[in-house]
Parts: sequence; C-alpha cells; structure tokens
Amino acid sequence: MSYFKQSLIRILVSVTIFYLLLMALLYFYQGRLVYLADLPGRQLTSTPLDIGLSFQDEWLIAEDGTKLHSWFIPSEKNTAVVLVFHGNAGNISHRLDTIKIFNEIGLSVLILDYRGYGQSEGQPDELGTYQDGRAAWHYLLQKYSANQIVIFGRSMGGAVASELARELSEEQDEQVKPAALILESTFTSVPNLGRELYPLFPIDLLARIRYDSLARMNDISIPTLFIHSADDEIIPYAHGRALFNAAREPKQFYPLQGGHNTGFRLSPEYPRVLKDFIRQYISI
Repeated sequence: MSYFKQSLIRILVSVTIFYLLLMALLYFYQGRLVYLADLPGRQLTSTPLDIGLSFQDEWLIAEDGTKLHSWFIPSEKNTAVVLVFHGNAGNISHRLDTIKIFNEIGLSVLILDYRGYGQSEGQPDELGTYQDGRAAWHYLLQKYSANQIVIFGRSMGGAVASELARELSEEQDEQVKPAALILESTFTSVPNLGRELYPLFPIDLLARIRYDSLARMNDISIPTLFIHSADDEIIPYAHGRALFNAAREPKQFYPLQGGHNTGFRLSPEYPRVLKDFIRQYISI
C-alpha cells in the first residue's frame, strides 16, 4: 500500500472517530445544550419589589417530591391569573419585564422555576419539567377556577405549556380547562430545531430530549395565541407558523418585531395584543 493511501486511510479513520465522538457528546450531554440554568446563573438577582410589585414566595411540590420555587404576584383585582413558563436560560428573576406587562393588563402572575433552575431543587429533564408544570397548575386551582387561568410559555416554556394544555384538553368537562394558551417564540420540537442547528448529524437518532409541541397541536382544544418574530435568530419564524397551522380553532397569530429575547420589548402593540386576546375569554 502506498504512503498516500496509508495517509488517506489514517485521515478517514481520524475524521470518523472525531465524528463519532461528537455524536456521543450530542447524545450524552444534550441536557447541557438544552437546559441553560447556569446562564447567567442560578442566583436570583432581583425581585418584583424592584419594579414596585408585591409578591409571595411559593414553594410547590412536584409529583416526584421535587421542591420548586415560584413567585405569586397578585394584581389589583386578582380575578384572573397567568401561569408563566420561561425559557431555557436564567431564572424567574430575569423575567421582571414579562411580570410587569401581565400585571399592567390586569392579571395576577405565577411564575415558576423548573427543577434545577434558580432556587428549585433537582436536575432538569423533559419529563420532570412536565411534572413541574402540573405542580404549578394544581397550586393555582387552590386559588382560582380553571377558566380564570391563562397558560403562557416562551421559548422552551412553550413546550412545557403545550404539554400541560394537551393534558388538560383531555378533560371532558370544559369547566376544568384553562381559559386560554399563549405560545411565544417556541419551537416545533427539539429534533426539528436540532436538524437546523446540526445538519451533519442524525439528530432524530440522537435526540433524547424531544419537546414535540407540533405533535400536540391537534390535541389542544384551548383557544391559543401564537407569537413569533421573523427576526428571531434562535428559533426560526417557520416554527411559529408551523405550530399555528397545525393548531385547532380558535387561534390567532401575532408577528413580533425584533430578536428572540427582545421581540416582546420592541413590539409596541404587544401588551394590547395580549390583553385583547385574553379579554375574549376572561373578564379583566
């Protein structure tokens, strides 16, 4: 065998080993790519008091016993509430803008840190975050009727919100379903997003974390508002449109302006759109 062929074989073997190592990293460490609880950190850097709102620390217990931290921020009337599921980075102390917007349109707020985020115990995983969502829902049912509750999810939180909405849609009694669902800047599924981010890898085979919201859309029988920006640099606009197209009526779509983490701040009509949508189903 010539020296050239030997060199070529060594290169191919090295490239193949490197590729397989990258696949192994994607498979075994994908949780670190999805759950960014340590960015920018788990420490709470502020509270609703910093924006002039009173709040209560609430500790919830998930089905598996995990202790979860949340804030309850009452509105002036306190007749309706929004359950907020945030994105995959940071914690509830980084969501004061969202809390303020919902408070100003007349809603109380319950915002939860998933397991492994902020002051919540445990380590995040897909099934665990679904349990966290159910714990927050059951907590609110002690304070409100189901038809006084709006479920809101941004980015990864949209996947948690979608699963909770799907589970609640299975209930035959309309009185135990939430009033509405809002999905903002969320993806169709982790594998779909992964294929776009890592086109050289067999993502469908590697993805252990799935968050397949697209597959759930037709099972959700709750009025839904979809919000997404064409300028979203993290989750493409096509994901929001695909979710909207797959959803059942009644549904609405609102196009944001600006990037993934700034769109709701840069869209002047955003608070009005939220309020107008919610007022169709709840008196606020």
